[in-house]
Amino acid sequence: MERKFLEQLKDWKNRNIKEPLMIIGARQIGKTYIINKFCKENYEKYLYLNFENISKLSSVFDSTLEPKEIIHKIEILTGENIDIEKTVIFFDEIQICERAITSLKYFCEAQENYRIITAGSLLGVKLHRFASSFPVGKVRILNMYPMDFEEFLWAIGEEELSKEIRNCYTNKKPMAEILHEKAIKYYQDYLYVGGMPQAILNYIEHEKNSLLIERVIHNSIITAYIADMRKYTTSGAETIKINEIYDSIPKQLAKENTKFKYNIVKPTANKRDYELPLDWLVASSLVYKANKLETPKTPLRIFIDNTNFKVYLNDVGLLATLTDVPYQDIQLNQNSIFKGALTENYVAQELKAKQIDLIYYKPTQTMEIDFVISKENQVIPIEIKAGEHIKSRSMSNYILKYKPPYAIRISARNFGFSNNIYSIPLYAVFCL
Repeated sequence: MERKFLEQLKDWKNRNIKEPLMIIGARQIGKTYIINKFCKENYEKYLYLNFENISKLSSVFDSTLEPKEIIHKIEILTGENIDIEKTVIFFDEIQICERAITSLKYFCEAQENYRIITAGSLLGVKLHRFASSFPVGKVRILNMYPMDFEEFLWAIGEEELSKEIRNCYTNKKPMAEILHEKAIKYYQDYLYVGGMPQAILNYIEHEKNSLLIERVIHNSIITAYIADMRKYTTSGAETIKINEIYDSIPKQLAKENTKFKYNIVKPTANKRDYELPLDWLVASSLVYKANKLETPKTPLRIFIDNTNFKVYLNDVGLLATLTDVPYQDIQLNQNSIFKGALTENYVAQELKAKQIDLIYYKPTQTMEIDFVISKENQVIPIEIKAGEHIKSRSMSNYILKYKPPYAIRISARNFGFSNNIYSIPLYAVFCL
C-alpha cells in the first residue's frame, strides 16, 4: 500500500538529517510496514530490532549510552557486521526502553552519521511521562496517522479517480456527475471501513463490498487498544477511567452539542479525576482533541480556549464499529442520527492527517462553525454537512459578521462556488 508518509522518510534520508527519526502513532496504522518498506528500498543494509520481540534487548543500554559500544553489543547479539555508512537501524517499540530513547541524543551528537529510526505504538504516552532526560532537539519527531481517503483510493486501485478529484479541486470545476456519484459511494464505504490498513485489505478481499467486511478486524484493534491501556498505565483505576472516556466518545459525538462533557463519561465524573486519563488518550493518538476558538483571529493558537473542546476517535471505521451503525444508515438518502457524527469525525481525521490543528468556533448556543483553519493570515471557516442539504444560519451569520475572504462548505454536493462559499464534496477533504 502506498503511503504519503513515505515522502517524509525519504526527505530525512535525502537531506541527510543527523537527528534520529522518531515515529509516533497509534497501533495498527501501518508504521512498521512503511518503515520496513522504506529501509529495504533505500539502504544497502537494514537491521530491524524490536524491543517486544527480542528478550532483554533493553539490557544492551543498561551500562552505556555510547553509540559505538551500543553498536558493538548489537553486532554480537545479531552476528551482523554493522557498516554505519550503509546500514539503517530500526528500533521498534522503543517506548519499552527509556535508556534507548535517551541514547538517541548521543547518536545524534556522535561524529559518525548513524542512521537510526525508532517507533512505538504508545511512544507519545511514554514521552508525555518521560522520567529521564528526553533528548530535546536531538530527535526528529514525525506523527503518522491512519490512511486518509486519498490513500484509500490508491489502495483499491482508484488512482485515476483521486487524480480527477484533485484536478477538479485545483481548477474549481465540477466533477462529471457519474464520477461524482462514484466518489461519493467510495466515501460512504470509507466511513464504514475507515483508514486502518488491515480493514482496507479486508474490504479489497471482499471485492469492495462494504456489507461483507469483517468487523472482527476493527474489534481486534479496539481490543488491542484496551490491552495497551492496561499495560501502559500507572494503575488499574487509571485504566478504568481511560476506558470509560474511550467508550463515551460515540455518545459525546451523538449529542446535538458535541462539546466534550465529563458527566457523559459517567454522572459522577469530573475534570479533576478524568483530565489525566483524557491526556493519556490524546498522547497515545487514539483520540484527537479539537479546541474551541475564542475569537476568529490569527494566529489561531493564541486565541484557543483550552477549557472547551471536542474529542474524536482516530479512525472513523473504529467509530462505526463501536456504534454498530448499519451500513444502510450512512447512505445519502438516510437521515440517521449518527451519520452527522461519523461525517464530522471523518473530516477531523482528514484534517489531522494533514497536520492541521483541529479548532472550532462557537460564540453562542445558536451559532457554531465546525472547523476553522488559517491560510495566509486569514481565518477560513469550514462547515460540514452530511448530505446535500446545505442551509446554515451559522455560516451566513459568520460571513456577515467577520467577512472572511471566502468560506468552505463540505457536503455531498459537487464542487462549486456561490456567495463566496466554496463547495467541496465530502470525498475531496484531502485536497484542503
